[in-house]
Amino acid sequence: MVDENLVKTKIASIQKDLEELTRFKSLSFDEIAKDYDSHKIVERIIEVVINGAIDINQHIIAESDLGILPFDFRESYILLGKIGVYPEEFGKEIGRSTGLRNILVHQYRELDEKIFYESIGICLRQYYKYCEYILKFLKKDK
Repeated sequence: MVDENLVKTKIASIQKDLEELTRFKSLSFDEIAKDYDSHKIVERIIEVVINGAIDINQHIIAESDLGILPFDFRESYILLGKIGVYPEEFGKEIGRSTGLRNILVHQYRELDEKIFYESIGICLRQYYKYCEYILKFLKKDK
């Protein structure tokens, strides 16, 4: 059974981080790319948001009939689409954010600053929507 309190706590944390990320949406590319503090804050917020969602995904999957956790975090988004938490296409789309998360966490390749800058708006759109879908899922899962 999905632990509703756990998921709602994580959603609240994601939403708070998204509110903070909104402060940086109005900054220019140069203001983000050239300001160390702003850049690191945005990096960390995006990383924490994606990690929080992955935690939620893994919890829902573990409590579903699927019972097996995917090794690939991107796949966790896709599986939520397959079990009806949100549309499958949305799962494929938002699942791409794990690529950026992996670059931020593991630093195995150089960060493309243009893509990083564009990810601010994408993250805000996708993860606010993600939160809505998860909260709707919790209501219908009762």
